[in-house]
Amino acid sequence: MAEKLLLCDCEGSQAIDRDRIADATGMTCSRVHTALCTRELGTAAEALKAGGCRIACGQEQAVFQDLADELGVDAPGFVDLRDRAGWTDDADAAPKMAALVAEAAMAPVPVRTLDVVSGGMCIVIGRAEVALPAAERLAQTLTVTALLPEGDELPLSRAFDAVTGTLRKAEGSLGRFRLQIDALRQLRPGGRGGFALSAPRDGGAAECDVLLDLSGGTPLFPADHKRDGYLRADPGDPLAVAAAVHEASHMIGTFEKPLYVTLEEHLCAHSRARQTGCTRCLDACPTGAIRPDGDHVAVDPLICAGCGACSALCPSGAISYDAPSPQTLFTRMRKLAATYAKAGGGTPRLLVHDAEHGAEMIRLGARFGRGLPADVIPLELETISGFGHAEVLAALASGFGAVDILLAPRTERTALDHEAALTRALLDGAPLRLLDPADPDALSDALYGRTAERLAEPVLVMGARRQVTRTAVKALRGAVEQPIPLPAGAPYGAVLVDLDACTLCLSCAGLCPSGALGDNPDSPQLLFQEDACLQCGICANVCPEDAITLEPRFDTSDAALRQRVLKEEEPYACVECGKLFGVKSTIERIVAQLEGKHPMFADSDKGRMIRMCDDCRVNAQYHSENNPFAGPARPKVRTTDDYLN
Repeated sequence: MAEKLLLCDCEGSQAIDRDRIADATGMTCSRVHTALCTRELGTAAEALKAGGCRIACGQEQAVFQDLADELGVDAPGFVDLRDRAGWTDDADAAPKMAALVAEAAMAPVPVRTLDVVSGGMCIVIGRAEVALPAAERLAQTLTVTALLPEGDELPLSRAFDAVTGTLRKAEGSLGRFRLQIDALRQLRPGGRGGFALSAPRDGGAAECDVLLDLSGGTPLFPADHKRDGYLRADPGDPLAVAAAVHEASHMIGTFEKPLYVTLEEHLCAHSRARQTGCTRCLDACPTGAIRPDGDHVAVDPLICAGCGACSALCPSGAISYDAPSPQTLFTRMRKLAATYAKAGGGTPRLLVHDAEHGAEMIRLGARFGRGLPADVIPLELETISGFGHAEVLAALASGFGAVDILLAPRTERTALDHEAALTRALLDGAPLRLLDPADPDALSDALYGRTAERLAEPVLVMGARRQVTRTAVKALRGAVEQPIPLPAGAPYGAVLVDLDACTLCLSCAGLCPSGALGDNPDSPQLLFQEDACLQCGICANVCPEDAITLEPRFDTSDAALRQRVLKEEEPYACVECGKLFGVKSTIERIVAQLEGKHPMFADSDKGRMIRMCDDCRVNAQYHSENNPFAGPARPKVRTTDDYLN
C-alpha cells in the first residue's frame, strides 16, 4: 500500500508546497490542514483507519499515537517538517521538506539487541547521613545493601542490609556489577543495644545489579554517565540524590541493550605474533568496553555505550557501527541530497546532530529564533562521534556542498577532531566545521549568511568505508599528480624500506594483517599494495633490522591498487641440483660467517650444506657419516640354519 502523507501548517505558521513535495517524493499528499491535532482530529482518525499514513508533525506525536490506540490500529509514522524546515526566515523550504519526507519514508533498519536482566539487587555507597535515607527509600522496591565508611553510624532498620569497608575495585554494568571490598565488616543482627560488626577482612567480594554512588568522590568508571546501572549524584544536592534514587528504583526487570557495533575478528590489525600494531579503538573508547584479546580486540557489548568512535577510527573495518550501519547512513544522505535536487533546490548543506541536545537546539531555535536556513538539511543520529572522514566524504560526494557537525556538551571529541583533520587533509581544506554554539541563536548565526558550492557532480558511493573514501576523494579532487600527505595516525599510507638494511627475511610479509605486504614464491621479492595498507605498524615493529618506516599519505592513482616491488635480490643456486632458493647475498654472508669458523661447519662437507637447497641438504645429511636421522643398526635376521646349528 502506498503511504499517504498528512500535511498541517500548524495554525498557518509555516508555508507548505503540497505539489512540490508530492512530485519530488512520489507520495500521495493530503491537502494542507491547519489544526490536524485539534479541530481536524477527525480527519486524522479517518486516515489512521485507512492505514498506511505518515503525519507531518513532530510535536504532537503522543496525541496521534493515543488516537491510534483508541481506534485499535497501528500507530502512524511521523516526520517533523515544522521545526526542522517550516519555521525559518528563508522563503522557500519546499526542497528541504521534500528531502526530509523522503528520508523518513525509508524502511527502518532493525537494531540488534541483547536482553539484560536486573533482579533488583542494589548497593548504595556513601556516608551514613546520605546513604541510609536513600537505602531506606529504595528498600521498598529493591534488595538493598548500604556500604558505609568505617566508623559511620549503623542503621537500626532491618529493611536493608549494611556493611562497612573500603571499595577497592568495581567492574561490570547493569545486572552484573562485581565489587572488591577491603576491611569488610558485616552487621551482626543479634544482641541488645546497637548492632555490632564482624571482624574486618580484606578481599571481600560482592555482586549487584544496580550501583548507586553517593560518595561524592571520583567516579568508579570512565565516562560514568554512559555506564548502564551506575548512578552517581552529589551527596550535597538533595534534588540530585532524589532523582538518582528514583531512577534506581525502576532498574528492575528485563531491559533491551542495543548491540551498537559488529566485530570481524579476522580483519583486526591489533597484533600479530605478540607484536602490537593498531590501538586506535583501544585509545579512543571512553568506557573501556574494548580490550586486547590475542591478535585482535574484544568488545563487551554490555559496557559499550555506542559512541561510534571505534568505527570511525578503525582502519580495516573490523569494528563497524551497526545502529545504523555505515551503508545505511550513506543511503540516507544520498536520498536527502537527491530529493532536494529533484524538488528544485540548489546545493544543500548537511547539519549532523544527535537526538537529544542537537534536536532540542533546533526545536528551540525554530520556535523562538530564525530556525535553520532553507538549504541546511538536518541529519539526526543517536550519536555523532562515529561520523568520520568516510561519512563526510560520502556526503560531499552525494551532492552536499558543506558539512557541519553540531556538538553536544558530552560529545567525545577525540575521534571527531582526528577525523576532521584527516578529512581536511584529504580534500586540501574540506568544507567541514565542528560547531559548539552556546545557545540556539548562536547556532542560527553560525548557519545563516553562508552558501556552499558542490565540489563535483554527485557520484554513487558504495562499499566499505575505505572504498567509499577512495571513490569520493577521486571524484571530489580529480586527478592528483602526487600522493596527498596525511597527518600522523591516518589509516592510509605507504611502507618505506631501507634497501641497504633489509635482508628480505619477509617477517613483515608473514605478519601483515591486511596482505598489503607479500612475497613472491618464485623469486626473492618483497611486494606492496598501498591501497591495502592500514598503517598499523606491525611490519615496523617486527622488522629485525629496523628497516621499515611508515609514511601517512593517500595515493589516488590506480598504481595504489597494484602490487609493486619494494625490494628484490638475486636468488642463490643450489650447488647440488642448481635449484634457486633463498637470497644470494644472505647465503653468501652466512657462508662467510660460519664456514670453517663455527664448530658445526668446520669441515668442507658441512660448510657445503649451507649452499644446498632444502631437499639436497636433507639428502646429504641422511647419507653422511653419523647421520642424525639414522637409528641403531638393525639386528641380523635369524634363519632356520641358525636354529639347526
